[in-house]
Amino acid sequence: MREQSVRSRVQGAMVLVVLAYAATLLLAPLVAIFNEALADGVGEVWTAITAPDALLALRLTFILAILASAIDVVLGVITAWVLVRHQFPGKRLVNALVDLPFVVSPVIVGFVIIVLFGRQGWLKDLPIQIAFSWPGMLLVTVFVSLPFVVREVMPVLASLTVEQEEAAYTLGASRWLVFRRIIFPGIRHGIIYGLVLTLARSLGEFGAAAVAGGGVQRITETATIYIFRSIHDRNDVGAYSMAILLGLISVLVLWLMNWLRGRSIVKGVSNVHHPG
Repeated sequence: MREQSVRSRVQGAMVLVVLAYAATLLLAPLVAIFNEALADGVGEVWTAITAPDALLALRLTFILAILASAIDVVLGVITAWVLVRHQFPGKRLVNALVDLPFVVSPVIVGFVIIVLFGRQGWLKDLPIQIAFSWPGMLLVTVFVSLPFVVREVMPVLASLTVEQEEAAYTLGASRWLVFRRIIFPGIRHGIIYGLVLTLARSLGEFGAAAVAGGGVQRITETATIYIFRSIHDRNDVGAYSMAILLGLISVLVLWLMNWLRGRSIVKGVSNVHHPG
């Protein structure tokens, strides 16, 4: 579909409504946060971001986000493969359960960790502590962000034909070689896009991580939990400064998503015009 310039008042009004909507949801909160954070100068913002508590919170946030993204890529590709390439009883149920993290409150997810792995939990005798520790926070982060990779990879995988794979098998190629040389290049953009979405979701996780980890200062406190605690401690500069940093990271992730999407579209158009 070709883009068209505004040619009528109705179209112009629709554009203004969209711009006002975007400004209300994005620009206004950002301006308010920047205004509050910079009220005492840039030096105070830097001091707040480099405080020991803030650095530890950022460190845990990135560790959880990177580990969860790596795990979600592996589990997401496996889940997408099974749902696309195999038929088995209960497939529709499993396919529906993939979207469960979208409809279940993250707070409930964190509470389940406590019920299962807490002091009175069903699995309380495990050799490693899960509840009120970073492994529990990692579990809930993986759970709430898993659908992104699955839903991005499934349609791409379903669009691939199996003729090249079968030809490779007849020539003696192993399953791993076929996946690495034939399947992976076809689903690569879906994996990358799902990875970016997973990373963004993991960086912003609050409810599940706060309940599963307990929000213990300097131990199980992520950046979002740090903002919540700073507000209650009347550390407004610390809260706003951390919010700015997470906001800038979100903008970077959003730019990366759009760049990947544009690159995929350009590559797809190029392949259509030059199939050889």
